[in-house]
Amino acid sequence: MEYSTLITLREGDICKVARIQAGTTATMRLYEMGFNTGARVQVLKNDRGPIIVGLGGHKVALGRGLAEKMLVARSK
Repeated sequence: MEYSTLITLREGDICKVARIQAGTTATMRLYEMGFNTGARVQVLKNDRGPIIVGLGGHKVALGRGLAEKMLVARSK
């Protein structure tokens, strides 16, 4: 399966979290926000500034730095 970072996806793309490549604090923060392995995420906005995603029925804004550390697998 091919993985990419969350920052490379376009609006409307749906993916599942595969792995987080960050330090302990950033990884824990993302897990606490709900970005656990296998979590389904939909990109709502990815142009400038933070990336807005749909996660568990909520909208979540992620800084581009954190989004770049999240490896995801695209879903159909």
